[in-house]
Amino acid sequence: MKPQIVLSMALDRGQTERLLALQTMFAAACNHLAPLVQETRCWNRVALHHMAYRQLRERFPALGSQMACNVIYSVSRTCRALFQDRGSPYALHKLGQAPLSRVLFLPQSPVYFDRHTLSLKDGRVSMFTLDGRMRFQLRLDEREEAWFRGSRLREVVLSREGPRMSLAFTFDEASAATGASTADTADIPNSDMGPDPDAPPVTADLPDYVMIVDAASVPEPASAAASASGRISPSSTPSSRAAAPTR
Repeated sequence: MKPQIVLSMALDRGQTERLLALQTMFAAACNHLAPLVQETRCWNRVALHHMAYRQLRERFPALGSQMACNVIYSVSRTCRALFQDRGSPYALHKLGQAPLSRVLFLPQSPVYFDRHTLSLKDGRVSMFTLDGRMRFQLRLDEREEAWFRGSRLREVVLSREGPRMSLAFTFDEASAATGASTADTADIPNSDMGPDPDAPPVTADLPDYVMIVDAASVPEPASAAASASGRISPSSTPSSRAAAPTR
């Protein structure tokens, strides 16, 4: 498993509402794309981009171009874990000719960021929201600072567990072993950060931020949220620190 740092976010009410609005719209955009996966049995990220990018931009203009790409990545990643991993009970080879199930993304689904939607320089983070950038300073110990300076940042995920929101930073373990320079990673927009298309599936089990439903029984978002636990965990977390955002 690649090294990861998880930062709990100390948010005020306004900041929390901004991130909840982003998370809700991100999940809605994923659900807009899910029927296409069900109909075409295609969850390849590049193919989905060609089929769905334009309609996502038209339907969810507030997300912007890069977040639309991250929606496609999220759907592709989740469906690959569910339908392609041979250990999954929903694996395609087990379905035969039966219709593919619909994946329903719950309101607490994680939000993926890349170098266009989240930047980091001199310990200060600037991240995309629906109404402008949210900025805050990272609080890191020496070991965590070494990861940011000496390893390539591969992925950043915003997650929610009850009222608590956090950012998970995942690093490329190989770059740490070879000793990547500070100049390569001090400023995320100039690094190779972004969702890794070659990353392994999330899990062979059903992620706790999705439901599997038949097309005829897709619940409304409110009922889906009520039936969910609300628990999100991007993966195991070797380190967890607090971050204090400022508007």
